[in-house]
Amino acid sequence: MAANGAWAGADAAKPVDGGVLKVGLGTDTAIIDPSITGSSITAVITRNLVDSLVGQAPDNSFSPWLAERWEINGDNTVYTFHLRQGVTFSDGTPLDAAAVKYNFDRILDPKTTSSYAKSLLGPIDKIEAPDTQTLVIRYRQSFAPLLQGLSLPYLGIQSPAYLQKAASTTNTVVGSGPYVLDSFVQGSGSKLSRRADYNWGPGYAIHTGPAHFNEIDFKYLPEASVRLGALASGQVQAIDAVPPANFRSVQGNGTLQVVTKENPGVSSSFLLNTSKGPFTDIKVRQAFQSAVNVASVVKAAYFGTLKPADNIVGPSTLYYDPGVKTKWGFDVAKANRLLDEAGWTEKDADGIRQKGGQRLTVHYVYDSAQVGDSDITLAQAAQYQVRQAGFDLQLDPVDAGGFTSRTNANDYDLVSLYYVRAEPDILRTVFHSAYAPPNGANYARINSLDEKLSKAIGATDAERKRLYAEIQAEIIDQAYAVPRYIPAYQLGASKKLLGISWATNAKPNFYDAWLNP
Repeated sequence: MAANGAWAGADAAKPVDGGVLKVGLGTDTAIIDPSITGSSITAVITRNLVDSLVGQAPDNSFSPWLAERWEINGDNTVYTFHLRQGVTFSDGTPLDAAAVKYNFDRILDPKTTSSYAKSLLGPIDKIEAPDTQTLVIRYRQSFAPLLQGLSLPYLGIQSPAYLQKAASTTNTVVGSGPYVLDSFVQGSGSKLSRRADYNWGPGYAIHTGPAHFNEIDFKYLPEASVRLGALASGQVQAIDAVPPANFRSVQGNGTLQVVTKENPGVSSSFLLNTSKGPFTDIKVRQAFQSAVNVASVVKAAYFGTLKPADNIVGPSTLYYDPGVKTKWGFDVAKANRLLDEAGWTEKDADGIRQKGGQRLTVHYVYDSAQVGDSDITLAQAAQYQVRQAGFDLQLDPVDAGGFTSRTNANDYDLVSLYYVRAEPDILRTVFHSAYAPPNGANYARINSLDEKLSKAIGATDAERKRLYAEIQAEIIDQAYAVPRYIPAYQLGASKKLLGISWATNAKPNFYDAWLNP
């Protein structure tokens, strides 16, 4: 990679304008509005549609974007942003301080059902727009992670004129970005067209002015063989989720390249529902955690292309604690002992443990459009492993609506997720009681970490490091989760595709991208 984060070769040739970039995606999203979803696919698509107040460069430094400059008071309770002049949304309306305030107020409004974006904003006291180009955000307590959150597309700015008249924003977005959304169809894909008058890209970008491609066409291609075939034949120029079994062959293809970007943030994990069913018992949770051979299931599913997780957060996350890996691991003897201690001492003819006539059955509920083929293979491998200790792990695939209704109704025993963010405050999004369904992603339904998670957002660096170390340890010790692997964005692409840069949330940026003829 070049020093600026672009693919090597981007500076060696002069960028060419025009053409259509076609990208194959292995998973889908039900919602394209980045303010009301935490979907990674939404982030990939909408990064081209909405701009952020600040940018975060590949070296983690913050750069101007919609805000030319900003000031932060000494205790991180007042942030003042000075906005760039002359920015407009694609509907022609101005992007000013009132528009930014409208967006953030909308996210904070409970009626918007924003959970992830709302968590990124933190404990806001008030938002002020004293003039057209100045925005002031005031906090009730010190809040250090704001700039990093603001750099993400989930806090990207949309047109208030559009938002006020839209009956639903699940399949439309109007922003100020380098591309305009022409269409989004769940189960099919998205079509974007270049905005000719765009001239306010992030400070870390290679070029200024409009994007290079005339159009970007994101195609939903869930079948790995179809996605790979489309790349190899040139029907698309890039794909995500390179099939693990074909990873080496793609690398060895002289016309193709693979770039793997390890994600910071919450590792791909099973989250265990502590509020009902067998997992209310810590010994049963610890037994399940001990019964999963993480290294084995990840190898079976990903053929060595992804690393097994040893902690609830990945190594590239701020304040990651490497000591946590010594606190847990595969130990089927321990799993059996714990289940005996928990009273699950009988076994039926299938080898499944019983207690008081009840089978030790746990239901893994997942959105089949969000969970790819390899993750299903991983779950099936885990299903076999935990059976050796006496668990009956049932896989319950549902659609997006079914997943929401099942988790909101507390009708599940475990789910899987990962969240991409370099800032450890992402743990608040997943483990604070304020974000239990239907308000967010605390699928473990715990409240024991609330005080530490709230305290950590305003603490000194040393105190934050200590608190997050304790939080990581407790999540593993109490078996709220079973970390599985360190997720990574695996982009397969034509070697003619140049100028890709990478956001700190391990997503590709297409603003500087172009095709070498």
